[in-house]
Amino acid sequence: MRIVIADDAVLLREGLVRLLTESGHQVVAAVGDGDALVEAVVEHRPDVSIVDVRMPPSHTDEGLRAAVEARRLVPRTPILVLSQYVEVSYADDLLATTGGAGGGIGYLLKDRVAAIDEFLDALRRVAAGGTVLDPEVVGQLFARRRRDDPLSELTPREREVLALMAEGRSNTAIARSLVVSDGAVEKHVRNIFTKLTLPPDTEQHRRVLAVLTYLRN
Repeated sequence: MRIVIADDAVLLREGLVRLLTESGHQVVAAVGDGDALVEAVVEHRPDVSIVDVRMPPSHTDEGLRAAVEARRLVPRTPILVLSQYVEVSYADDLLATTGGAGGGIGYLLKDRVAAIDEFLDALRRVAAGGTVLDPEVVGQLFARRRRDDPLSELTPREREVLALMAEGRSNTAIARSLVVSDGAVEKHVRNIFTKLTLPPDTEQHRRVLAVLTYLRN
């Protein structure tokens, strides 16, 4: 894969470059601020970009805003955001950039980079157009669910399935995690689509819409 990295922490940035290069990928740009990220995405059209949420000058959400701008200029460009802490509002903002139009999106805590195989798998899924959310982000999203939201119709098991969908897992991976059959998961997914009154469309598009409903409510 051709990858852009944006992180102002030099050691982490260089570490990512080394890790990805040794894993057979090509880092086409490694930058330290949001403006440079946008320029790199427009110039190189990478398969995926890895972006730190907090970058200069204020170290608040410059990286996130740059990622959103990059997706505006290069629609559907895959973005994997890394954050030191769980920022649910940032995850909401990032997922909103899909707009139902596709394009891989991921939000992971930086600690996950240490689990190299899992990190590389998440990167591949985002590059392929998937949605990957850190389990801790998913947990906090569950914690703030409102009683009167559209998800109230879902059973506890359907909520579990939807949470795993939000992490970007396939039906087979969900079945393995919950120790149930693929057929059982497919039934739960169909029920989720029905209860959330999602319009008929491709399976992937409906999964994205289901995850967006989950995040926004």
